[in-house]
Amino acid sequence: MKKVLKIVFSVLVLLFALLYIGPYNYVIPGILKIYGTGHKTAFLEDYEVFDNRTVEAAELPQEWPLHENYNTIEPTERLLKAHEEYRSVAYLIIKNDSIFHEKYYNGYSDTSKSNSFSMAKSMVTGMLGKAIEEGKIESIDQKVGDFFEEFNEGYAADLTVGDLASMASGLDWVEEYYNPLNITTRSYFTDDLESLLRNRKITGKPGQEYLYLSGNTQLLGMLISQAVGANLSEYFSESFWKPMGAKEDALWQVDSKANGMEKTFCCFATNAKDFARFGKLYKDHGKWNGEQLIDSSYVALSTRPRFEKSPEYGYGWWLSEIDDKPLFAMRGHLGQYVIVIPEDNLIVVRLGHLTQKTNGDAFPKVFHLYVEEAYKMLENAPQN
Repeated sequence: MKKVLKIVFSVLVLLFALLYIGPYNYVIPGILKIYGTGHKTAFLEDYEVFDNRTVEAAELPQEWPLHENYNTIEPTERLLKAHEEYRSVAYLIIKNDSIFHEKYYNGYSDTSKSNSFSMAKSMVTGMLGKAIEEGKIESIDQKVGDFFEEFNEGYAADLTVGDLASMASGLDWVEEYYNPLNITTRSYFTDDLESLLRNRKITGKPGQEYLYLSGNTQLLGMLISQAVGANLSEYFSESFWKPMGAKEDALWQVDSKANGMEKTFCCFATNAKDFARFGKLYKDHGKWNGEQLIDSSYVALSTRPRFEKSPEYGYGWWLSEIDDKPLFAMRGHLGQYVIVIPEDNLIVVRLGHLTQKTNGDAFPKVFHLYVEEAYKMLENAPQN
């Protein structure tokens, strides 16, 4: 028995040693930060166990006005069932730029921070538009190789910043969220995102088709940071967060305190009402309180499909429709949504712990449920 235990112990020691010195040296920190806390994947409050950089809020925050029927209409039974089943923590209906309904669950409040996950991708592509407007980046057609010399050969020589923003890069990347031995997981835990991304290869011809890969937005974020000469938390704060009147400082996860590169494919932590501001900005064609924060033509480009055979995605925004009305959305892991229906001046925000499987569709059915039930609640309100 002692001999068996000794062998098992030796194998475990060897395994841990290989994890520390090999390409999977991120696994042990990942086990401690995610799996060690009882989770099987990244979770809403995980910003608390990572390093973060502060995205400063406005000195004079702008409150959301309250609708005349604010919180007078109870959620539908179908909506309540979805909240319970998928463990929603926040749900907002913003009609005509006024909060019609807001509810918080599972101990959350209107100031509780939660992880954006991939909703941050919409913010990053917004910064791309701002950098182009400022002349820091020439256009969406500028080559990535102009910023990173590693991307000047083979297929990579054709890669543009627009290819990164529209998920059409040909990048060597496998998008998985529950496999610890995976490039997506590695990017979540690495202490050197720049090295990780600059050593990835472009193995397919860029600009040909849509394929959702988080590595695209990480590389894009690194490129924007280099182009503007600032960290992205500072750039986003000055370009958007402060001008939009954000009420709370946000936190953006970084790879390490020493390097401090933002995880631009994810991990922007704030509250539901502040998340909604970016949806309103795009609903209003890039304008906030009369100030044009981002060019309206770039907003229009971002919220329409680049590829005819992939109508669900534009440049950093997810695209769909409800009752033949176009909508666009910020979307993140586990069902984080800021959904915008411009035709009806409507924004729906849902944050939560779980979501429904897509079963091969572009969106889970519950995505549209959150919008359908918002319309039903609005229909039940008194009509003046």
